[in-house]
Order: sequence, then structure tokens, then C-alpha cells
Amino acid sequence: MTNPSEEPAWKQRAVERSIKTAKLRAAQRVQRFLDAAQAIIIEKGSTDFTVQEVVDRSRQSLRSFYLQFDGKHELLLALFEDALSRSADQIRAATESQTDPLERLQVAVQLLYEASRPDPTAKRPLFTDFAPRLLVTHPAEVKVAHAPLLALLTELMDAAHDAGKLRTTINPKRVAAMTMQTVMFIAQSSGGPDDATTKPITAEEVWDFCSRGFVA
Repeated sequence: MTNPSEEPAWKQRAVERSIKTAKLRAAQRVQRFLDAAQAIIIEKGSTDFTVQEVVDRSRQSLRSFYLQFDGKHELLLALFEDALSRSADQIRAATESQTDPLERLQVAVQLLYEASRPDPTAKRPLFTDFAPRLLVTHPAEVKVAHAPLLALLTELMDAAHDAGKLRTTINPKRVAAMTMQTVMFIAQSSGGPDDATTKPITAEEVWDFCSRGFVA
């Protein structure tokens, strides 16, 4: 027998359907704002745009924008997180062609390095302009944004460790975090003007350097 304090089953179903529909519509609105902002960034080659430009491009209202985001910073953060999540997915897919756990880890480290290097032919202001500022002003948000990449490296490091490919004394999660930070720092520091006259650091060199700290 139904407890008098409980809502009728039909009402619960109606509310659940309503919530599901509202969430779907909200997700669609968010995606339109993200797509609009991404298009503007590509056109301008920078993150120098206004919220109103994004609203106009998305053909939605300013009120709708502020229902989804606190402001431009949160919009850029969403784009940054989305880009890093896609990068993690792409690296994961590339590692699946390897069967050896250590080789999978090597592929991931080398691809992370290549993906993080400044590319003069590609305008990526989210990484060249926004990310460095974010690291200084909102380090906790940077940590959250990099979570998918760290999770992937930790998973691969754990697998290699379990297979006996790594030193038994290491902590795979801590080593994965240090490896990710080291690889990305080297990559982002290798795009200076002197690179044209010096031999660029290769992905193979980065792997050789990092792996000496954890490979058995």
C-alpha cells in the first residue's frame, strides 16, 4: 500500500520526464554557446571576444547565457576542459593499437608531448593565452581540467606496473602526475624563437628522459 506521504507514481513519472527534458534542452543550449564561442575564436585567432558576440552568434538570449554560465571565464573554462577531454580520448584510442602495457604508456606520453607543443601554423589561443593565465589565477580549475589526461596516464601507469614493467617502489598515480606535468612543461617551453636555429626536443627524447625515472 502506498505511503500517504509519497507522491503518486504517475506524478513521479511526470516529474522525471519533465526533468529529463529540461536537462536535454539545457545541454543543447550550452552546446550552442560553446559552438558559437569556438567559431569566434577560430575566426579571430584569439579569446578576445564579448559575451554579446557569443549570444548573437548562437542566436540565443543573454538571459539564457547567464543561466548556463557565470560569465566569459566559465565559458572559456568549459571550452578548455572539453578540448583536454577530447585530447585524452584521442590519445586513449591511439594506445589501443598496442598490446604491451609499457608500449601503450610510451605512445601516450609521446602523443601528449606532440599535442602540447606550440604550433605556429595552428592558432590555439585556449592553450597559448587562456591556459597560462588560468594556471596563475585559478590553479584548482587547471587541475580539474587536466583530470581526464591524468586519469588516462594513471590507468596506463598502473597497467605497466602490474605487468612488472616499472620499478616496484614507485607510486603509479604520483608518477603519472609528475610525468604529465613534466611532459607538458617541456612541450610548452619548446616553442621559443630560438627553435629555428637549435634542434627541437623530440617526443622520443622526452619519453627516454621520463621513463628513466620509473621503468624497471
